[in-house]
Amino acid sequence: MRQIVECVANFSEGRRVDVVDRIVEAIAGVRGVLILGVESDVDHHRSVVSFAGAPAAAADAAFAGICRAAELIDMERHRGQHPRVGAADVIPFIPIQNLNMEDCVRLAEGLGERVAAALDLPVFLYEKAARQPMNRSLADIRRGGYEGLRESLVSGAPPQPDFGPRRLGKAGACIIGAREALIALNVYLTTVDVGVARRVARAVRHSSGGLPHVKALGLLVKGRAQVSMNLSDYRQTPLHRVIEAVRCEAERCGVGIESAELIGLVPQEALLWAAAEYMQMDNFGLERVLEHRLRMMK
Repeated sequence: MRQIVECVANFSEGRRVDVVDRIVEAIAGVRGVLILGVESDVDHHRSVVSFAGAPAAAADAAFAGICRAAELIDMERHRGQHPRVGAADVIPFIPIQNLNMEDCVRLAEGLGERVAAALDLPVFLYEKAARQPMNRSLADIRRGGYEGLRESLVSGAPPQPDFGPRRLGKAGACIIGAREALIALNVYLTTVDVGVARRVARAVRHSSGGLPHVKALGLLVKGRAQVSMNLSDYRQTPLHRVIEAVRCEAERCGVGIESAELIGLVPQEALLWAAAEYMQMDNFGLERVLEHRLRMMK
């Protein structure tokens, strides 16, 4: 069985379609890589490009995308709602088929060294690939944004990169890692008050006492209050539980949920379990899904 790794690359550009197209073109130009999806947001000023392939091809495609982003994006001029430190902001590898997390860690390490050497960029290894405990959390690396990181690199305060220079140029830094599949979920509230979104985000995120494996921010996006979340372990904290927690906290503030959206791809299992829980199905399992059983015939 062939090895397949997914990369969900985040770039700090969501407004210039031509720039996003050129980054995607660079990634897609690597043989053996399949583009799974491209999503851009004007307010976040960010694009997410998901692609998959054999490990070597995926690493080459990620490098091509990083090179193109570093060429076209000037972080000195970048302003957006989403935290960011670089043009090619976050590059995670996710094991999909016939490889494990250790394989993805080695992939991240190799790409990090390559990017630092070829582009003279500071590179941080995060999540499962982290070499420094303070760099394990993506939020900790990006806490001060591009501007804060520029100061910390000069002063020597954490966070500090694993490869490359201790300074930022116009392309900023690059955060590369290995992680499990996560779900990126945005929930829009029936209000324009971003303060409400921030209160809801604070209530549901793990770091402030909320749900395990949930990271959340309150933002103003498209003129609406948005709770932007990452679910890093949907098996431990499933989709339906997160949605209901947001709904409950929003109602405490006198508002409701207007809509929700996924960013990037979602594992089928997560949606099936959410549906089963909503329908209060006691005897549900993947063995009861027709398509799942038919795939077992192959």
